[in-house]
Amino acid sequence: MVLSIVIVVAAIALVVVLFVQFSPQFGGKASKEAIESYKTSKNYKDGVFKNAKDVKLDMSLKDMGKALMSFFKSQPNTKPEHDLTSVKIDSLNIANYNGDTRLVWFGHSTFLLQIQGKTILIDPMLSSVPAPHPTLGSKRFSQELPITIEQLPKIDAVLISHDHYDHLDYESIKALKDKVDHFYMPLGVSAHLLEWNVDKSKITELDWWEEITFNDLKLVCTPAQHFSGRGLSDRAKTLWSSWVIQSKNDNIFFSGDSGYANHFKEIGEKYGPFDFAMIECGQYNEMWPDIHMFPEETVQAGLDVNAKKVMPIHWGAFKLAMHTWTDPVERFIISAEQSKLNFIVPKIGRVIYTKNTDTSANKPFWFQVNQ
Repeated sequence: MVLSIVIVVAAIALVVVLFVQFSPQFGGKASKEAIESYKTSKNYKDGVFKNAKDVKLDMSLKDMGKALMSFFKSQPNTKPEHDLTSVKIDSLNIANYNGDTRLVWFGHSTFLLQIQGKTILIDPMLSSVPAPHPTLGSKRFSQELPITIEQLPKIDAVLISHDHYDHLDYESIKALKDKVDHFYMPLGVSAHLLEWNVDKSKITELDWWEEITFNDLKLVCTPAQHFSGRGLSDRAKTLWSSWVIQSKNDNIFFSGDSGYANHFKEIGEKYGPFDFAMIECGQYNEMWPDIHMFPEETVQAGLDVNAKKVMPIHWGAFKLAMHTWTDPVERFIISAEQSKLNFIVPKIGRVIYTKNTDTSANKPFWFQVNQ
């Protein structure tokens, strides 16, 4: 009996090792030359990237067991009862557009941004499960997206905030790479794209506070308080970030994933005020308070960056924590109204104009599901 158990455990361990070793989903590793260049970054120390302050990344065994039990335990309302519908947008509508700055939300943290004649994808996670294998994650709340990857026209640029599966997706990058002109990302993330056969000439890595001009746009890689990693041994081997996107007429902030910290105020002081800010609001838990914000902190972050309008993101697509699926936006709206913060909560796929004063999109998202 003991021998049989040992054989089974060994076989499972072998399968896991082979899967991690050979599955392309896990991405690549930085070259020696790249690692040498990272050593000049203030955010890189002892072979890994660091946050500006020490944060709690590792749960105790007790907390880990509690989290696993809670995640797999049947809990009410952690997912919608019915598939979420989305507003559709067609390829010609995107390809022929040259008007005011607008965005289309795909749920979670994925956006299509059209600004100053350019089309940009932000954190394009367009697959159904944010995991290295479909059996290892929870499916997207909506079976259909506003537009499929195959229908997307030419993309001028892709911005990536970090390498977690719900933000950097192998299948999406593989399908997009030949129709994208350029990819921008924080330090280290290029190793994954190179492993996935994205042309090196189409990749630019940036450190925090580094600026670059993309045609007539200014892109700034700004700080976040989070972590990275896709496998069993690559924790913090790549950097994480937020992004500032500036044109002649618009100033936009995208938070990426982040716990609440002083960097929001720093970003606001240096690059604000912002016409529109997309700020994380979801997948939080008291067991990991430093790496994701609670909704009330999302509101404070919006005030810190001096945003004229805030959209709560990182919700509405996947179950990655134990709160109800509507809890993020319910709490956000209450706090935003108390703080007199202007906000928008649109249905997935609805076109959002950054300077539009229309408040009809503030109708709670779950009331719009079947409209």
